[in-house]
Amino acid sequence: MNHLIDRRLSGKGKSTVNRERFLRRYKTQVRAAVKQMVGERSIKDMDRGGEVHLPKKDIAEPSFGFGRGGEREFVLPGNKEYVTGDRIPRPKGGGGGNEAGSGDAQDSFVFSLSREEFMHIFFDDLELPRLARTVLGTTDQFKSIRAGYTTQGAPANLSVYRTLTNSLGRRIALGGAIKQKAAEVEAELERAFHEGRGEDVARLEAELTRLRGRHTKLPFLEELDLRYRNRVLRPEPVARAVMFCLMDVSASMDEEKKDLAKRFFTLLYLFLTRKYKQVELVFIRHTEEAEEVDENTFFHDTKSGGTVVLSALEMMDTVRRARYAEGWNVYAAQASDGDAFGSDPAKSARFLREMILPMTRYYAYIELAPEITSHASNLWAEYEVLAGQNENFAMRRAARREDIYPVFRDLFAKTATQK
Repeated sequence: MNHLIDRRLSGKGKSTVNRERFLRRYKTQVRAAVKQMVGERSIKDMDRGGEVHLPKKDIAEPSFGFGRGGEREFVLPGNKEYVTGDRIPRPKGGGGGNEAGSGDAQDSFVFSLSREEFMHIFFDDLELPRLARTVLGTTDQFKSIRAGYTTQGAPANLSVYRTLTNSLGRRIALGGAIKQKAAEVEAELERAFHEGRGEDVARLEAELTRLRGRHTKLPFLEELDLRYRNRVLRPEPVARAVMFCLMDVSASMDEEKKDLAKRFFTLLYLFLTRKYKQVELVFIRHTEEAEEVDENTFFHDTKSGGTVVLSALEMMDTVRRARYAEGWNVYAAQASDGDAFGSDPAKSARFLREMILPMTRYYAYIELAPEITSHASNLWAEYEVLAGQNENFAMRRAARREDIYPVFRDLFAKTATQK
């Protein structure tokens, strides 16, 4: 009889491994369910787990069945209507209950996602584009590197090869010297024997015996042969980044548009705080004037007024020069409905091109509109020219809650190469 032994590494509980295997196998279906959940949730419940409903037909797997095979006849009791060869008509309507069902129905499989599983799927394959690890900042991130060998250390770090090499070298060196000395004594002994110097013969024989015994008693391993692998901690260059969040809170941004903007920035906030440790966030909101606010004010405070996009860009440039001038990867995300009048769109685009983009690794702009039409806003038209000229500038549009998650993943999708 053949036996199959599963020697794959697994955790303490088989349930954890089974869940990970299930999520890997049905990644597409689970991600589609998570996308739907995000569109239906409120902002405060964005990062909690939930139940995923998957159609059973999508998780069905082939199985083997064993039967007797061949032709066989059997009698079922209670059959008064049919005989061999009769064709039984298919029942009409749904099964079960007192009334016939209508429409298509499909059984579903319910899988409960924990918060960690939900967040992992939520931000899978996302990253900050063009993040450079070239800055050595104040950090506790170190890397253990090889630093030669030492004569003291833990037994686990003992280098057997280096130790045996030292042992062999020591025995060759000492043994060679002893053999050379013994050869000289043996030659002198032979001359003393031929010359009849009895007292020298006895002395030389004793010396030769001592040298030969010393050679045979050379220890195979001594403490001075031991060598241990030495490792030291070297500070690693870290990727320090700052994300500027610019949100339009003017009068043209009604509650529906503000909800879309806050959903986008909520996803951005969760993504950055979960995946990166050396990333700071700067929250800037603007009407006619721009102001830097804290996280709570940015997401919950109500404010309204006119629209001047240039004020937010100037505020971002001022903060960047004051606090993030050297050694920082600068990113920015802007959300607006594009409702800017007069010369503000052209001035904003020019300031963005000349002052912001050269110092920014990636700039994302999302325009919010209840209905996306072929008619673009003035700000969108100006920004569209920049998008065609700069690789580090991206822009998207969103009209409904369901659009935010796909747009967010599109803007921060992981690329094959990173500059």
